[in-house]
Amino acid sequence: MSDDALTRLDHHYQSMPPVAAMQLRIAGFDGDRLRLHAPLSAHVNDKGCAFGGSLGSMMTLASWGLVTLRIEAAGLDADVYVADSQVRYLAPLFADLDVTAEADADADWEAFIATLRQRGRARIGLRAWAGLPEGGVATEFTARYVAIVRDPGHAAA
Repeated sequence: MSDDALTRLDHHYQSMPPVAAMQLRIAGFDGDRLRLHAPLSAHVNDKGCAFGGSLGSMMTLASWGLVTLRIEAAGLDADVYVADSQVRYLAPLFADLDVTAEADADADWEAFIATLRQRGRARIGLRAWAGLPEGGVATEFTARYVAIVRDPGHAAA
């Protein structure tokens, strides 16, 4: 994956005013996992820990970004939507928000891309989490994302 793809993703994130206000940045991408970071100071709640809505949003954005990067790497142009999601809050996070997203264990990127090419629409399951500085997980997220090719004639390419 090129640095250009990460730059485009970051510009897309920053073009959305609510996301720009989150002060998030891309912390890393290894082809399988996308990591985002945001300062606690922009997401602190009345208890002094990370706001639950911010954690849910960060995990939604990381998962969306991962799907977007994989589609772009396949040479496709598609809109990506979250179809459904579930968040579990396991422990308060009193540190910066560091979120990681990856495909579910039973997800298959090759099958997802093949279906997207063939049908112009595909779904894939993702999972994300916010880690605790001392180890462990503060918040878990599971979701299904849908991609729809913007130009169906381009899907067969």
